[in-house]
Amino acid sequence: MDPRLIVALDTAERKQALDLVHKLLPAVGTFKVGLQLFTAQGPAIVGEIAAAGAGIFLDLKFHDIPNTVAGAIYSAARLPGVKFLTLHTAGGRRMMSAAATACVETEEGEPHVSPDRPALLGVTVLTSMAAEDLHQVGVPAALAAQVEHLATLALAAGLDGLVCSPLEVASLRRALGPAAILVTPGIRAAGADPGDQRRVATPAAALAAGASHLVIGRPITAASSPLDAARRILAEIS
Repeated sequence: MDPRLIVALDTAERKQALDLVHKLLPAVGTFKVGLQLFTAQGPAIVGEIAAAGAGIFLDLKFHDIPNTVAGAIYSAARLPGVKFLTLHTAGGRRMMSAAATACVETEEGEPHVSPDRPALLGVTVLTSMAAEDLHQVGVPAALAAQVEHLATLALAAGLDGLVCSPLEVASLRRALGPAAILVTPGIRAAGADPGDQRRVATPAAALAAGASHLVIGRPITAASSPLDAARRILAEIS
């Protein structure tokens, strides 16, 4: 089982999500629960996946005022099995710093860095966005420059790493050094349909560029045999 592979459970259905977890557990140890599944099934689905023996990448991309995000992070960090949490770096340094503090607080409000606490990951520019999308929302910077600016701000605010596209992972690894966790979605096999992703790469290329973990959804979950698909990817990256 390679901890670098995270499988995205992009469904709203509890049974479908849990069936995928049980099918893939021989090869996959961590699963992404995003907005679709969490909104439909609530925190209970996190507990069920954890009870099956898997870790959870809870990808809710928090973005609100600092106090609200801190409260959400405090609650999410204490759900069973959560290994990674995400928030939007566009919320600014105060919001990210509040989240980093909340992630390590005890019930008494005192800081305590547990080795089991989730890693906090900042989302810079969504992998579904291209340069023209960024400009449409009023950001004049070049896409790569915006990603690096927000990534540097995130680590300065106390986050553990970033969610980044395969096309930015090499430059971020150079800029941020070996300690930063870089989680990379937008992974597709060579020649595969990219779907709604705009900035993609193969699993091997993303890891060679410096990714710490890969998030892969449809290439595995939509396959006729998800377990075989996962094993093919694991063979490629090993």
